Amino acid sequence: MGKTILSCIDDVEGVSIAGGSEYAGHPAIGKDVGETAGIGTKGIAIVESIEGAIADCDVIIDFTTPESTINTLDAAVKHGKSLVIGTTGFSAEQKKSISHAAESIRCVFAPNMSIGVNVLFKVAGDVAKILGDAYDVEIVEAHHKFKKDAPSGTAVRLSEIIADSLERNIDEVGVYGRKGMTERTPKEIGVHTVRAGDIVGEHRVLFGGMGENLELFHRAQSRETFARGSIRAAQWLVNQSPGLYDMQDVLGLR
Repeated sequence: MGKTILSCIDDVEGVSIAGGSEYAGHPAIGKDVGETAGIGTKGIAIVESIEGAIADCDVIIDFTTPESTINTLDAAVKHGKSLVIGTTGFSAEQKKSISHAAESIRCVFAPNMSIGVNVLFKVAGDVAKILGDAYDVEIVEAHHKFKKDAPSGTAVRLSEIIADSLERNIDEVGVYGRKGMTERTPKEIGVHTVRAGDIVGEHRVLFGGMGENLELFHRAQSRETFARGSIRAAQWLVNQSPGLYDMQDVLGLR
């Protein structure tokens, strides 16, 4: 994702690269950020310390791990930098830390930066509200075999949005995979995970009724869609007041 963001930033007017960091011991440490991404020399070396990378930036874009993101969050608060978070897999406590930090800095926190997926969030909530309890809801997500968290942050957010629209508590009605004798209960929302090969990201929402099905489907064909969404979020964020936002705010879908 870092390389993809770098290559996309290179052709967006008004946006430039200010720095880059990697985890301790990574072979890219000390190398030029542009050369690493295949976009030519930028005269900016990749560093190990996040604080060394953000000195001259307006907005940090973070696609790493929950632990790394929290470290970046602390640095953003300390230095008054805005932050776009594309990382998923946070614990409830880590999410509280992000909310607390957003009281003093600008922050866009979203499980998926794709514009299409965020339209899916909006549509899925509206469809659930219209169809109501007469239709069963199943969510299926598929990603590459190296993805660490399951279900995906996007699938989790879809389940939350749909549950809210149906006035249900996802913690009470969410069912994650099935095995054995598992007759469906009336209000449950199924969430299922596939991990295989190099799948970039697929999300399907099935509303199953008696006599008909309605399906919503999104397929990401390249990581570029997430990169460009995060850059758009960064451009939007610099003109906002401190607070916690998501891509629905960025795209005006509220």
